[in-house]
Amino acid sequence: MKKTHRPSPPLAGQRVLVTRARRQAAALARLLRRQGATVLEIPSIEIRPPRSYRPLDQALRRIAEYDWLVLTSVNGVEALFARLKKLCLAARHLKRLRLAAIGPATRAAIQKRGLRVQVMPREYVAESVVAALRGKVRGKRVLLVRAKVARDVLPRDLRQAGARVDVIEAYQTVVPARSRRRLQALLHDPARRPHVITFTSSSTARNFMDLLGRKRESRKLLDGVLAASIGPVTSATLRDLGLKPGIQARSYTIPGLVAAIVRARRR
Repeated sequence: MKKTHRPSPPLAGQRVLVTRARRQAAALARLLRRQGATVLEIPSIEIRPPRSYRPLDQALRRIAEYDWLVLTSVNGVEALFARLKKLCLAARHLKRLRLAAIGPATRAAIQKRGLRVQVMPREYVAESVVAALRGKVRGKRVLLVRAKVARDVLPRDLRQAGARVDVIEAYQTVVPARSRRRLQALLHDPARRPHVITFTSSSTARNFMDLLGRKRESRKLLDGVLAASIGPVTSATLRDLGLKPGIQARSYTIPGLVAAIVRARRR
């Protein structure tokens, strides 16, 4: 009986470095392995609580004063619902609000808690959220829950659209100190050096470059390594940092990023 030859998966022989926070890396790593990649995991960000939950707690106690709740990440969703539980407030307190989510993962995290998302833009960036909400928020109170460090596009443009916006920091991202030595060791080892490095946010990009260091010799360690970006905002951050994004997802999601890496390796 003639054996049928099964083609190798598209990322066979490719080492891909995942820089997402440790607790969020699993989904990306799993999809990459399905495509045959050898996955290396060194987080460039760590999710931590804000210095104080007081602003978020105060906003949640006054949630009836808001018309819209805007959430820009799964981390923000998790932090918000953790504080609701801590304050003994049920999710039903949010049901009278209209909700906006920046992308499908954030929407899924909200809907898993029994709430309905009214607005999710076609492109998962701040500018598209504003475009989707423009005309709906004039004279309305908007609660924007996000990371400590985030772009000002969303609150600024919503205010220009006539909304009264309260920006609340629900979590912060920091550089994991342990990752510096691990990253340097990886990049100096020709047998383990990645072919592709994934960046799923501007924070992963900025923190990665902090871990790498600013010396010219450190930058040269990335020669021949492809930087894979989840979308245009992250790509712009990479360029600002002096790192050219060789791959950019068409759909600004984790599956979209994996698909873009597969397309690039097939070329």
